[in-house]
Amino acid sequence: VLTLRRADEAGFRSLVSRLEAGEPGARPVSRDEYEQRHGAAAQDVQQVLGFARAHGLRVVRQDPASRRVVLSGTVAQFNTAFGVQLQRFEQQDGAVLRHFRQHAGAVRLPDALQGVVTAVLGLDDQAKAAPHFRLGPPLGPAFRPARASAQSFTPLQLAQLYGFPPGDGKGQCIGLIELGGGYLASDLAAYFAQLGVPAPQVVAVSVDGAQPDAGGDPNGPDGEVTLDIEIAGALAPAATLAVYFAPNSEAGFADAISQALHDKTHQPSVLSISWGAPEARWSAQALGALDDALQTAVALGVTVCAAAGDSGSGDGVGDGASHVDFPASSLHALGCGGTRLTATAGRIAL
Repeated sequence: VLTLRRADEAGFRSLVSRLEAGEPGARPVSRDEYEQRHGAAAQDVQQVLGFARAHGLRVVRQDPASRRVVLSGTVAQFNTAFGVQLQRFEQQDGAVLRHFRQHAGAVRLPDALQGVVTAVLGLDDQAKAAPHFRLGPPLGPAFRPARASAQSFTPLQLAQLYGFPPGDGKGQCIGLIELGGGYLASDLAAYFAQLGVPAPQVVAVSVDGAQPDAGGDPNGPDGEVTLDIEIAGALAPAATLAVYFAPNSEAGFADAISQALHDKTHQPSVLSISWGAPEARWSAQALGALDDALQTAVALGVTVCAAAGDSGSGDGVGDGASHVDFPASSLHALGCGGTRLTATAGRIAL
């Protein structure tokens, strides 16, 4: 996946800066406006297509609005085109043996594409992001700890405690980014029935050919996907929940966010991302491409909420140093997490 520069990069940067500063008169642009003003220039797209033809690479998709050109070809063709050596690896993940691809050597582009192409993703397809959730203790009576050392809440209880504003999300779409797993309609129906809330409309959207794959393991990705739908649906039952399923890779993550932002069918106004990884695990190109997509969200007026992680200031790296989870650490996303709550008699105690 090649990401291209914007046609009016200076105008885009100015827009994002004014929006984030809360400057009077600054307003987000519509998806149509963005495509016209800040999509990829036609001549840049043609340059990339010429590069692909010169190396025998097939153009799978070109999308000037999201500034992406997707290419396919043989290992030898990609090695020659980008000056790398693609290599195949395998890694034991519990009981599953996973295969992934990485490359030796820095990605190189011809001088004519320097500055035109801002990122090359997909040569490395190792899973980087992990879901961020933890299973809590069983729910006790309303606002009373199930055990002395732990307390769980329903989304409705948390909304009451935090003074969540009234409304059911009617007319809005919430986009959920998922890099694996799936959900069972029967589980969702049972959950919302027990909660006494109408079940929301849930739409699965495929990104890069990925499909929901519910294996039934609540401790795996299914638990993350189901939890995301249940929380969003409980607080905004009249909203449409568009669940974007993408491959767990740097390219898949970036493509999922990009597809959601440029989705003119569902038009999500909020994106929820419960997946992430320490910044050190991402390639520099992936960090840049994902952060660039989050800036696009700012320009479109789409709020992006990202999980901060479950492993404290070390972020699970284990080297004794401080680490930060991405994309929650981006200046252009709202990092969420780190809250431990105790409540009694319907009020926050700690």
